[in-house]
Amino acid sequence: MTSQSQGIQQLLQAEKRAKDKLEEAKKRKVKRLRQAKEEAMAEIDHYRLQREKEFRNKQTNVMGSQGNFSAKIEEQTTETVRNLTSSYHKNMESMMKKLLNTICDINPEVHPNFRHAV
Repeated sequence: MTSQSQGIQQLLQAEKRAKDKLEEAKKRKVKRLRQAKEEAMAEIDHYRLQREKEFRNKQTNVMGSQGNFSAKIEEQTTETVRNLTSSYHKNMESMMKKLLNTICDINPEVHPNFRHAV
């Protein structure tokens, strides 16, 4: 009977050791999964930062050239307004005289389609 009891005790101890090994293996697996997740997140962050840096460089290049275009357009607009203003001041007097002469010089005439009612 003691030999059966010892055999049962050995089986229980072996079962306990197997459970402990399984729990330890699960803990190692969870630890490896966490570590892999952290490594993946670090790699994703590194990739995202790299892509954002490339995007900012491209954006700076594009926006920088647009800034130059904007300045050129602003300069051209200012020059055009200046030319139009000087042209207005230069030609205003003569145009006013022509306009007034055209309006004030009235030559009354009978229209050719007018019929005298007799």
